[in-house]
Amino acid sequence: MKCIVGLGNIGKRFELTRHNIGFEVIDYLLERNQFTLDKQKFKGAYTIERIAGEKVMFIEPLTLMNLSGEAVGPLMKYYDIDIDDLLVLYDDLDLPQGEIRLRQKGSAGGHNGMKSIIQALGTDQFKRIRIGVDRPSNGMAIVDYVLQRFSDQEMKTMNKVIEHSARAVEAFIETSRFDNVMNEYNGEVN
Repeated sequence: MKCIVGLGNIGKRFELTRHNIGFEVIDYLLERNQFTLDKQKFKGAYTIERIAGEKVMFIEPLTLMNLSGEAVGPLMKYYDIDIDDLLVLYDDLDLPQGEIRLRQKGSAGGHNGMKSIIQALGTDQFKRIRIGVDRPSNGMAIVDYVLQRFSDQEMKTMNKVIEHSARAVEAFIETSRFDNVMNEYNGEVN
């Protein structure tokens, strides 16, 4: 079973913020396929569905971002999901807005949600889609910046990024060759 995790903070006040872009991609995929997160267990909202004949679990942690591993680790263990079948989507300050990077493994890169997942799983050897949200250019504190909503103009770009990221997730679900998915979807979204 493939496991797709979107990172974000739970609650209305965090919707459409930079830090919640992982949730936005999951929500887009759920809506597109007429699925809902109809189950809750181990601090996670999730559903198990089929896409292209493949069983897929979608997860949104019900914790704050920094505790995401408290949902992901136990759910993966309970459902006996192989680490090779995990894909995590999250915001990245080190990528320009409008760009995504797919990676097969790597460090948390300063992202506390990823640190929590890596700690819970005991490895950083899992797939991820880093979604560029850029860094603040006006000296704003990082915590304020990532919890700020996208402007209307930024959302025009981010809607394309969300759709592109969702297509990358679907490609991951449909193939065992993640390197092919990386080659096709890495880079700037037009």
